[in-house]
Order: sequence, then C-alpha cells, then structure tokens
Amino acid sequence: MEPTGDRPTNRLARETSPYLLQHAHDPVDWYPWGDEASEAARVRDVPIFLSIGYAACHWCHVMHRESFADATTASELNGSFVSIKVDREERPAVDALYMDALQALTGAGGWPMSVFLTPDGRPFHAGTYLPDTPRHGTPSFRQVLRAVSEAWLERREEVEAGATRLAAAVARGQGLPGGTAAAVDVVVDEGPDEVTALAAATAALEATFQPRLAAWSGPPLFPQPMLIEHLLREHLRTGARRPLDIAVQVLDTMARSGMRDQLGGGFARYATDARWLVPHFEQMLTDNAQLALAYLHASQVTGDDRHAAVARATLDFLASRMLVRDEGGGVVGFAASLDADTEGEEGRTYVWRLDEVRAVLGDDAALFEAAYGVTADGNWEGVTVLERVLDDASLAARVGMAPADVADRLTEARARLLAVRDRRPQPARDDKVIASWNGLALLALAEAAGALPDGAHDRDLAIEVARSLRDRLRQPDGRLVRSWKDGRAGPPAVLEDHTHLAAGLLALYEATFDETWYAWARELMLVVLSRFADPAGGCHDTADDATDLFARPRSLTDGALPSGNAMAVQVMARLYAFDGDARWVAATRRIRDRMAPLAAQHPTAFGAWLGALSLWAVPTDEVAVVGPMGDLADAPLVRTARTGWRPWQVVAATRDPAHSILPLLRDRETIDGLATAYVCHGGACRLPTTDPTVLAAQLRSVPTGGATS
Repeated sequence: MEPTGDRPTNRLARETSPYLLQHAHDPVDWYPWGDEASEAARVRDVPIFLSIGYAACHWCHVMHRESFADATTASELNGSFVSIKVDREERPAVDALYMDALQALTGAGGWPMSVFLTPDGRPFHAGTYLPDTPRHGTPSFRQVLRAVSEAWLERREEVEAGATRLAAAVARGQGLPGGTAAAVDVVVDEGPDEVTALAAATAALEATFQPRLAAWSGPPLFPQPMLIEHLLREHLRTGARRPLDIAVQVLDTMARSGMRDQLGGGFARYATDARWLVPHFEQMLTDNAQLALAYLHASQVTGDDRHAAVARATLDFLASRMLVRDEGGGVVGFAASLDADTEGEEGRTYVWRLDEVRAVLGDDAALFEAAYGVTADGNWEGVTVLERVLDDASLAARVGMAPADVADRLTEARARLLAVRDRRPQPARDDKVIASWNGLALLALAEAAGALPDGAHDRDLAIEVARSLRDRLRQPDGRLVRSWKDGRAGPPAVLEDHTHLAAGLLALYEATFDETWYAWARELMLVVLSRFADPAGGCHDTADDATDLFARPRSLTDGALPSGNAMAVQVMARLYAFDGDARWVAATRRIRDRMAPLAAQHPTAFGAWLGALSLWAVPTDEVAVVGPMGDLADAPLVRTARTGWRPWQVVAATRDPAHSILPLLRDRETIDGLATAYVCHGGACRLPTTDPTVLAAQLRSVPTGGATS
C-alpha cells in the first residue's frame, strides 16, 4: 500500500479504468490482472481472490462499501490471499472464462463475480455478491474467506484436485451451451441448412413470446435487439406478418416504457419489473448502439416515423451524453457507460416528484402529468419513473387539442425538465473508449447517415470517431488494443474488438465510399484469420500469443454484445460480396454448419448467429455504381439502392473504377459517360443501367429467399 496524504492507495491507482480507480484507496492490497499478482501468490503460497465487476454495476458498489472499504475485511484478505481486481469491460476474455467456472460451480452468474484461484489461475470456489453479514441463507464474505483459507491450509490436495477438474471441464466446454463439447460435434454433418435453421428459430421465438410481457422471459426484462433484427429480416425474407408484429410490439413497448429515458433519449440496461417500468438505471453504449439500429431498421421496414424518432433520439443521446473528447475538444470516441447510481442512490438523477414537475412546468404541468404518468404517490418508491402512458392522439382527444399542438407542448416540456435535471448531481461516466463497443456505435451512425433526414451529422461524427480509433487503437502490426482512457492504451484487444469494429467500418465505407474504411475492415479480418482462428472452426477470443489464462476462451453465445464468432461470420459474408475472396467462405463454412442447429433450437442465446446464417442463406445483391457523380453518397443511383432496409445487399461506388481497390468496382464502364449501376445476384448480373427507375426494378425483382451458399 502507498500512502497519499491520509488516504492509502494501492496498485490500482496506476490504472486508467474508472472501475479500478474506484478501488484505488481501498485498504485491500489490490493487484491489477497480470504476472505480478500470480508471482506474489506463488511466493507466498496463498490462493488468489479474483473480484470482477464494472463501473456501472450497482451491487459492485454495494460490496465495495460493505467489504472492500472495511479495514477488518481488508486485513483478512491481505493476510490470507493475493487480491486481484478486474474490470470486465477491459478484459472480457478473463471475465468470460471465469464466468464459465462460476456457472459450472453454481449454475448461475452475475456481477460482482468473486472467484478463488490457485496461484496458477485455476478456479476452485466462486460466487457473486457476498454480503458483509449472513443474509437469506448466504454466508458473509468474511465467513467465506475463513472457510476458503482453512480449506487451502488443511485440505490442499482436495482443493488442488478440484481446481484441476474444474479447469479441465471449463476448457473442454469453451463456448458450448450446456458445457459439453459433444453438443456441437455430433451435428456437424447432420444439422439443418441455414434457411431451415432460420425458419425453426423463428417458429421457436413465436411460440415462446409472451405478449403480456412483450418479452420472451422475465422479469427482469432485457432488450433483445438481435432477436428483433432477426424477426425484421424474417419478415422481409418470407413476407410473414407475425415476426414483424412481435418486433413492433417489443419496440413500441420499450419506447413507451420507463426503461427508456423519456427526457434524455437513452435506454437503461434492463427493466426490473414485469411491465418495463422500473429500470436498472445504468446506461450502456452497447445497448444504445444496438437499439438505435433496431429502431432504425424497423422504421425502414414499416415506414413508421415513431421508430425513426426513437432511433434519432438514441443517437442524439450518444452524441450528447456519451461522446468523449480530449483536452483540445477533439473526438476520442464513445464512453462505455453511465452509472446506475448517483451519490450512492440508484436512479436519483432520473426520477421526479409531482411538486418538482409543477415547479418547472407551471400551467403545462397537467398535460405532461397525464402523458407521462406523474402522480402525487408516484409509481416507484414514492417517486415517478417517467413512462409514456398516453400517446399524442389519445391525449389530444382527452384535452380537446390538436395532436400536433400536444406534441409541440410536450416537446417543450421535456426540454425544460431536462434542463433542470441536468443541474442535478449526475451519475458517473465510465470514459473508457472500447474498440468493439465503438464499432457497434459506428455501425448505427453509418447506417443512420443514409436513412435519416439529418443523417449527414451522423456520417460526420462516425468519420471523426473512426479516425480517432485508428490513431489511438491500431498497432503497427494491424492488431488493436482493447481500449483508450486518459491518453493511455488498454490491454490487448480480443476477437470481438476486431470483428465489431470491422462491421462498423464496412458500414462507414458504404456511408462515405471512402475506401480507407473498407481497407481497414479487411485488414482487421485478416488479423482475425491469422491470430484468432481455430483450425477446427470458428475463432478463439484471445490471440494466439495470449498466455495469461489457464484455457483459451471461445465465446459462441451472445451476451449484451453479439458473439465475436457470429460477427466474424457476418463480416466475412459481406467482405465476400465485395471482393469474392474464397478465404472468407472457407473460414466460416465449418462453424456455420455447427451453429445452425444450435441457433435453431436456442434462438434467444444465438441472435447474432441468426444474422450470420441469414447473410449466407440469402444471396447478396452486389451493387456497383461508377462514373461522374458529385457527392457519391447522395448520387441518385446510390439513393435508390439504399431505399428501405436491405440486409442482403452491399453497395460500392466510385468515380474512378480503374483505381479502386475493391474488386466489385473493377472493370466497370459507364454508359455514355453517365453514372452507371451494375447489379449482380447469386452469380447472375443484370444489364447495367443509368436510370434509377430501372435500378429500382432490378432490385425489386430479386427473390429474398432460396439456396444456401
């Protein structure tokens, strides 16, 4: 421990992660993840206590206050253990591997994660939040510490043998639901093709959907943007109405709910109750980027301006609340999260009392109260979590006003309340700029650039973020670092960083037709092939030179983010449409065969895989536009190709095909010196055209379902 004035500091004071820095003044002698901690445990011959959490985690804060800030508890930890603190967002591979161990031991998981390890990193005991006093049948944290220490000292052989068995089981089951390697291997040659798997998954989602909850399970109720995207795609692919109806019900319910910040525009992590009212108030970049995209795609499919408005508000939330700038005002990227707590109280910033609303709005208060359910008693612990209980039309009919006038007055009321709310104490922001999370934000911004009326702003912001990520996160060999904070690079990047950023960069290429972004996306996926790929199929989460874990993790199921493996397959499908490189097909064929039956049987765990299978199930429209154009992204032929949501389409454009690096654009000639579009589909090409109307007909004539690749 190092003293700083009258407050001791530990090794975490040298870190940049806001979560680790929250523990820099604990009396616990914390180590960050690394060889130093392992060596200390080996030399002292004591077990490791590994605590994993993240900055926006409410129960992480509770355990911090109760135990890690307590001198007596810290003394026991320091005397009998080497303690390591890990930010799960900074080191997702560490988190994933030990989460598998926790679930194998207890059947459940969550954060804070509390794991006890041998000095060489093998887990032998684990739990989540441990209270400071025995509670509801759960022993106290200090009781657990004493029991583990006693077992280590008195039953070492038993502990070591259990750690060896558990480590071997976790290693065998990497990435496989149910924890058995056979679950995948037995279906390699017997599973359904992609189209059959998509249909089976959709039927399962329809059968298990609970209309009363507007969800597939719960409470708690989590947003499911990957499942919503699948349902929207299936509606487009098959014409079936039921998938669209489910997707719209979920989107509309979330948009009205308390889980959405009705003033600020962002979404909380999840709802704690059965009607989407009371959120867990943390707001994550991952959720908001994916939900912005889901609402954007829904607006393109349905033509409903309400969905476009939610997408717009969510992107504006990211730009106004989550954007990190350097000391000179330049864009760095998007922050990871906003905390659930404000000054130790969850949701304090966001909730309202009736007298507060009336003090701000005066004569307009009654209209707002009716629209957003504000009452004297409140709807949660004596205060009101804002939710939209009456739409403009219903409210207008009730009060005898025109719907447009109601909408205008509520817009003004929200702005006034937000201005007052901004003067309240605010939740802490985790300013880590994480590669994969920013890749998802780039994806949403880039697609919005061509779909929303004011999308030019989104395009410009996406370019600024992409340039910053390239300058800060890209290493000389093309690999990435995971994160950036306060002028310092974080740990080595994992698979998802390369794949998710590549997805965002490909979308940014299609938003700008700047080939810089295509080239970088391709470079990232070549890194995936060379450093992360498993010859048996799929990819590991860590690169081939990572040596700090007892097993090499491979995550296949989705969490809050799409699986890195599923995103790799999606990106390679799109790259294949752009360049025809057979390596992309060879790299994905075996893992696609393995995952099709699992995605069909367990769609809620494999939403990103449904997107991956869909991209290989449906032949891609390859649209190449060449010739004289002003703004490439706004050329008439390009605008035509971008009409609606076209998930099975890539668009490339250039004024000078002879000097393009994209194979899709090479050897394309103009007709009569005019901008000319070429459409190819499933190996068959249409006649080139200069007429947007003809191009639209060619695109409409393409079937949306059919053979696998």
